[in-house]
Amino acid sequence: MLFACGNSFKDLLPIIIVVAFFQLVVLQQPLPNLFDISVGLIFVVVGLTFFIFGLELGLFSIGESMAQAFARKGSVMWLLVFSFCLGFGTTIAEPALTAVTSEAALVAAKGGMIADNTESMHRYAYSLKTTVAFSVGLALVVGVLRILKGWAIQHMIIGGYLLVVLLTFFAPREIIGIAYDSGGVTTSTITVPLVTALGVGLSSSIKGRSPMVDGFGLIAFASLLPMMFVMVFGMVVSL
Repeated sequence: MLFACGNSFKDLLPIIIVVAFFQLVVLQQPLPNLFDISVGLIFVVVGLTFFIFGLELGLFSIGESMAQAFARKGSVMWLLVFSFCLGFGTTIAEPALTAVTSEAALVAAKGGMIADNTESMHRYAYSLKTTVAFSVGLALVVGVLRILKGWAIQHMIIGGYLLVVLLTFFAPREIIGIAYDSGGVTTSTITVPLVTALGVGLSSSIKGRSPMVDGFGLIAFASLLPMMFVMVFGMVVSL
């Protein structure tokens, strides 16, 4: 446990050095509330350590085992349904997405895009969050099909980003930044471990597939499709 905490502290050390350097050397000011910062840092190190343990013991294991079980079962339909539900469910649970959609609703209300009341902001945030979650679910379906069929990921990613660029010209200016950010917040603490485990577990169970070549890449689809769907969402809302 102490060894794991030491590793977590080493991971955080560059951030600590940067903050301390700019605070003490550039700004030439003492660190405010040094005791509170120290206690908070201890909590972060311990929390990060337990989080990594949890990933290794729980999320990675269950993701790989379920992917392998579906592969052995041989039912493509249920595998695709599971992939969609996994992507949708993990994205809905992402705290980062909740924060971004809530802030987007607040800014949209202040900018006059929607009515400036709680009900309209809640509806806007919920619709945006559901749109992103649906797109991630669909992204995992596409990614799983790629693993099953052996499609080249580079062609799909290049085509996808070309479509993102094309949609950027037609989407409302106010939604473009949110759309690009939505691609990032979907790949956070809950989604990434399960999605990675799904890809690696599935590719390990299928003859002729390599975990290194085919097992990774699902996260790329989970980042790509939300950008498209949110821009389309913006076009529909602006009508």
